[in-house]
Amino acid sequence: MNTIKVYDKISPVFDIKVEPFDVNKRYTKPHRHNKYLELVYFSKGEGYHHLDSISYIIEPPMVFVVKKEEVHNWEITTVPKGFVIIIKESFLDKTLDKHINIQLNKLRTIQKVKLSDTSLKPLFKALCVELKQHVPQIEFVEGVLKALLEKIIGSSYTEVTNESVDKMTDFMSLLIENPKNDVAFYAKNLNLTSQNLNQLCRKQYDKTASEIIAIEIIKEAKRFLMYTNKTMSEIGYQLDFKDVSHFVKYFKRHTGKTPLQFRKEQNIP
Repeated sequence: MNTIKVYDKISPVFDIKVEPFDVNKRYTKPHRHNKYLELVYFSKGEGYHHLDSISYIIEPPMVFVVKKEEVHNWEITTVPKGFVIIIKESFLDKTLDKHINIQLNKLRTIQKVKLSDTSLKPLFKALCVELKQHVPQIEFVEGVLKALLEKIIGSSYTEVTNESVDKMTDFMSLLIENPKNDVAFYAKNLNLTSQNLNQLCRKQYDKTASEIIAIEIIKEAKRFLMYTNKTMSEIGYQLDFKDVSHFVKYFKRHTGKTPLQFRKEQNIP
């Protein structure tokens, strides 16, 4: 086999999916996921989760975090119980709750979380029920999701103490809360040099600080274009571009479209 299998277990028309764990998936072959993050919660089950080069024992209650670039497979020896959340990258573009973006970026530093109880189960069930409605209430979905992620992250902090991880979490939080096209601004606020920030970004995400900033800048620009009537100049100014032409060129370089073309394609006047 010359390539790693890539699975896409979510319809292209949905950005988030929550379902009970499929008991038929107890044994799987190594594979990657197509552009989404997966959270797998076990309330019951025994066996192993093989993630890249590491094998983790399944010890319920616990949550595994699987990123899109990782290769994983299951070897579950008893009938499992639990839930799976699949989140597409497009969900991050559309959600207006920036705190969820911060939470999901924190989860990128985590592989597994051992929980003290099974209190997450009602939250998973609530998401399952709501997402099966003909027209799910996005505010409800985001609210429950935020509560669920907070419980997972809160349990993980006893395991995550690495200083560089903390710095990257602070960087992503600052970036999401205040997106600016300026590496030096973030380095200064983190008491780092731009070079050190770049080194941390390469180590954690295999990207430069500028590349990570660009991802969030484009997400924020798309939100302004989709959900506000701000002009190109106003958007560019808010994202710390020197002039509107610089913003337009930057947006086109990263998306292949001008901001105006993107806005028209969304059927936004």
